[in-house]
This record gives sequence, structure tokens and C-alpha cells, in this order.
Amino acid sequence: MRNLKRILLGLFVFLLALLILAFVLENQQSVSLLFLGLAAPQMPVSLLMVLALLVGMLIGPLLGWFLGRSSRAVRKRLT
Repeated sequence: MRNLKRILLGLFVFLLALLILAFVLENQQSVSLLFLGLAAPQMPVSLLMVLALLVGMLIGPLLGWFLGRSSRAVRKRLT
């Protein structure tokens, strides 16, 4: 049973990597972002999307940890 879970997990990771590779290869056109008057250098759309994904993957757990920590402190003070 443990080997089946490992195989399924490996297959899922492999398919996810293939999907990401296909996305990167299909979105090679360069764009330049403009935000608050600051222009970013031109880079492929796929790179911007992957960077946004990675930033979200870092910020999400940190925000969850911080909010969970502050709510535990509030509960501790109430008891």
C-alpha cells in the first residue's frame, strides 16, 4: 500500500512538471509590467507567472502561521 502511494505521488509530480513545462514553452512572448510608474524589464510571461506562484507559495504559509500565532495568543489571554 505504501508503494502504491509513492507511485501515485510520483506520477502526480511528474504530470504537474509536464504541465508546468508545457505552460512555460507555450508562453515565451516578452512583456513589460508597469506598476506605480515603475517599469520592469521585459521578460517572458511564463517567468512572471512562475515568480508570482512562488511568491504566493511563500507568503501564504507565512501569513497563515502569523495569523494562527496571533489568534493563539488572544485565546491564551482570554483563559
